[in-house]
Amino acid sequence: MTTDPEELKKRASIIEHCRKLNSSGLNQGTSGNISIRHGDGMLISPASRPYDSMTPEDIVYVAFGGEATGRWNPSSEWRFHHDILAARPDVMAVVHAHPTYCTVLSIHGREIPAIHYMMAIFGGPNIRVAPYAIYGSQELSDFAVSALKDRTACLLEHHGMIAVGSSMEQAFWMATELETLARQYHGALQIGEPPLLSDQQIQDVIDKIAGYGLSDTAKKEPADAKP
Repeated sequence: MTTDPEELKKRASIIEHCRKLNSSGLNQGTSGNISIRHGDGMLISPASRPYDSMTPEDIVYVAFGGEATGRWNPSSEWRFHHDILAARPDVMAVVHAHPTYCTVLSIHGREIPAIHYMMAIFGGPNIRVAPYAIYGSQELSDFAVSALKDRTACLLEHHGMIAVGSSMEQAFWMATELETLARQYHGALQIGEPPLLSDQQIQDVIDKIAGYGLSDTAKKEPADAKP
């Protein structure tokens, strides 16, 4: 087991945020998984280990070539974590979970359109849905990387969601905001198809928040983080 303080901090952060997935209601059981960039690869939560019993030694290192090192197997979804981090140098952490409203929309293959100005924090006027492929597959990973192009979150059809960020705190904040938008969209659909903001209106918000420093903003409470 490493004694490097920075690596130990990252391992502890993965455990902390895995537990927060369940305590916040974003996930159930051990179906979520979290990774963080480290060296020439990533640290990721192990497969099927209860979050409450995880220790830093349980976190698995996976190199950017697919070789895993650790006492357990990496999460079954390690492949899309690996491929997202390899394709996106701007991303430091990846959060995957099955929150209720995101998953409901993903079952219907419904992307989230520009219902609210907070859509801007995800990089564009919509949250795309990656087509269905069996969990853990290269096909699913390819779909996820594509759906995340120029975005910080996506839905996975008949599955759940992915959120990414320039820090663990930001990625978790993105996941929380995504489920909030999914819940708002679901509620609006009970009345009818909601009116949407235009692409230009979303771009105006993107431009306005460009200097806010979202990696710092994400460390605040969500109410403070909204522009």
